[in-house]
Amino acid sequence: MPIAAGIYYFAHEPENFTRPPVILIHGAGGTHLHWPAEMRRLNQQRVFALDLPGHGKSEGIGRQSVEEYALSVVEFMKAMRLRAAVCVGHSMGSAISMTLALKYPKRVLGLGLVGSGARLRVASQILENAANPATFPTAVELVVDWSYSNRADSRLKELAAQRMAETRPTVFHADFLACNAFDVMDKLGRIRVPTFIVCGAEDRLTPVRYAEYLRDKIDGAQLSVLERAGHMVMLERPAATAAVLENFLQQIPYQSGL
Repeated sequence: MPIAAGIYYFAHEPENFTRPPVILIHGAGGTHLHWPAEMRRLNQQRVFALDLPGHGKSEGIGRQSVEEYALSVVEFMKAMRLRAAVCVGHSMGSAISMTLALKYPKRVLGLGLVGSGARLRVASQILENAANPATFPTAVELVVDWSYSNRADSRLKELAAQRMAETRPTVFHADFLACNAFDVMDKLGRIRVPTFIVCGAEDRLTPVRYAEYLRDKIDGAQLSVLERAGHMVMLERPAATAAVLENFLQQIPYQSGL
């Protein structure tokens, strides 16, 4: 089981040094499996999909803030001898990716922001239910219900609930507190790397207007709004999301060997 700096990771073509490394960072209460196979196994791309600390197969405990999670990704990169990477994050993972670009700019070749926002306020119903082990299942149910479009396959939602329920309640709650505290609305102008943004047209947690704000405030950012998808756009529209990422990666200036 591959682990670096206490972080479990799935690697695809890790020795392909002709392509920039891509780090996939999941959202609150998630694991690397929140990224579909189409994104974890991008054709001829070097991809690392992480389980953040305390999640999935990773060691240790979860972190208390987005900044702490960003530092854990930097430690992973150091352990893997990755000087810089394209950081692609979903929801809380996108907050981590933006924080990396702001605090560790030399580590970031490009940004992928999926189901994202410059501020990630969390509904009080989720926070209150997540804080109590007795109502934790209700919090999971709320998150899953709000994360998918009305046309999402019921089996997809059932599997998502099962996976999220495996997260320790303390980690789950801390993740959503970290999201709730995240706010870089006044800092986006400092992001100077190529950026692509993907949003589901039916996203109820980070609506399209959040994605449009990111596009307008990050210089040169590209936005793709995918129909028939909600917050978990990469799971509802895996091929389309992967295609956006593949196209973006072809635009990243890269010197072999990073």
